[in-house]
Amino acid sequence: MDRRRVAVVLAALVVTLMISGCHSAYVNATISNHTPTPITVVQVEYPSASFGTQTIAPGQEFKYRFKVLGSGTVKLTYTDAAQVEHKFTGPSLKEGDEGNLSAVVGAGNLGWNLSLQSK
Repeated sequence: MDRRRVAVVLAALVVTLMISGCHSAYVNATISNHTPTPITVVQVEYPSASFGTQTIAPGQEFKYRFKVLGSGTVKLTYTDAAQVEHKFTGPSLKEGDEGNLSAVVGAGNLGWNLSLQSK
């Protein structure tokens, strides 16, 4: 009976540690195309890495989740329907940041919104 009780207690402890244990900080990024034409060759650079997609159609979004290692600014580059490349510098991120980052591409402009959770 004592062995069973010990096994149950250990199993409960392991489950508790697994549920409450490790949490990694991530940023959920959303790039929205609010132009009347597709944007192409969309590239987002952030501290230590980058991501992108070939095309975002009008009225559509591209979502990506990433972990920030290091610190620096976010940069977004895309090509419009006239084959003109646009480059924008966004907010700064630092290692351990967690929250939401959105970039809304409009006609010739870009709006950034960064919402980080306090630690």
